[in-house]
Amino acid sequence: MAATGTRRSAVERRAEIIEIAIQHFATHGYNGTSTDHVAREAGISQPYLFRLFGTKRELFLACHAAMSERIARSFADAARGLPPDERMPAMGKAYSSLLADRPSLLFQMQSYAACADPEIRTRVREAFAALVRQVAEETGAGPEDLWGFFSNGMLLNVIAALELDELAPGEEWAACWVEPETMLHDADAVRHRG
Repeated sequence: MAATGTRRSAVERRAEIIEIAIQHFATHGYNGTSTDHVAREAGISQPYLFRLFGTKRELFLACHAAMSERIARSFADAARGLPPDERMPAMGKAYSSLLADRPSLLFQMQSYAACADPEIRTRVREAFAALVRQVAEETGAGPEDLWGFFSNGMLLNVIAALELDELAPGEEWAACWVEPETMLHDADAVRHRG
């Protein structure tokens, strides 16, 4: 009976495995990740991993769904209660804070790289479309502002993945990409650069 207090639910166990898998996929990509290594780190057998997720692809897609939900929740939380014209900058700032989680950032980039697989491409595309619709609905932004917002997001991904902030003090070329947050999230400023 004492063991039941420490036992995790199936939902908690699944979430724990997804977090472990995100770390592996972030580092090794879809093709380079070993489900055996994920299972061992999670303290389960590989057959049990497949019983929970079916296939490696389904495990990857479960990881992608978790990451997409994290971003969507972050956007919704940031925009909640703000006037429409303040929502997009708040969402951009919230996204910047997500970039500090390096495995999550790298996993997101690996999701795009895995789009050679048609099923993964379809699901990643659907999740991206849902984020675009969410931002459009919550901010009232039109196509041009949405383009700027998501372009900034991809550039922020590259800056964070390359860790340009570490190079910026000594490397002039890197310093021009590491700017104050307000500049990175101001769609008008980005459109008028050049």
